[in-house]
Amino acid sequence: MGRRRFVITGTEARVGKTTIGCALGFAMRARGLRVGVMKPVDTLESKDAQALALAVGSTMPMDLICPYRYGTPPASADAPDLAHIAECFNEIAAQCDVMLVESAIMLDSADLAASLDLEVVLVIGNRPGCADAATLTIQRCDSRGLKLAGYILCDCDPATAVDDESLQQTLKAPYLGRMRHREPLPRPIVEKLI
Repeated sequence: MGRRRFVITGTEARVGKTTIGCALGFAMRARGLRVGVMKPVDTLESKDAQALALAVGSTMPMDLICPYRYGTPPASADAPDLAHIAECFNEIAAQCDVMLVESAIMLDSADLAASLDLEVVLVIGNRPGCADAATLTIQRCDSRGLKLAGYILCDCDPATAVDDESLQQTLKAPYLGRMRHREPLPRPIVEKLI
């Protein structure tokens, strides 16, 4: 297996990117892979980067895993520097078989994927209207020439979940699987990514 590098992005906020990232990282580590993680940009109160690091047993410094932490959204002059993010990424990736990078609202995930040559794993929050948001994200990946590894349907709220078969017929992208509410990540999702 060659080295795999992924950005985990979502159709919107609060769709389960960190949950999916932790589950993927843990499952890949359990298969004997050295897994590196990053959340290059985050808020000061978020614990996403720590959760990712814990899931894969990372001992990397948090300044590498999450080089930019903000209390409020940065002014354009203080925006994250992709070159610095790439330096941190390369330092972690040099010691790993797989890299999982969680995108953030304050950084364009397409720019991140293009600059680090990452495959896109799209997390779709399973709720009404998710097909439209997913279609737009997939079209954006296509227009930027990004490789889409596939999408994962994540049940954010089981009461509003939609049927995944109709979504598979609508979306023109590889379907990796569905993570149901309060259930472990299905094995086939991991196997399709390693």
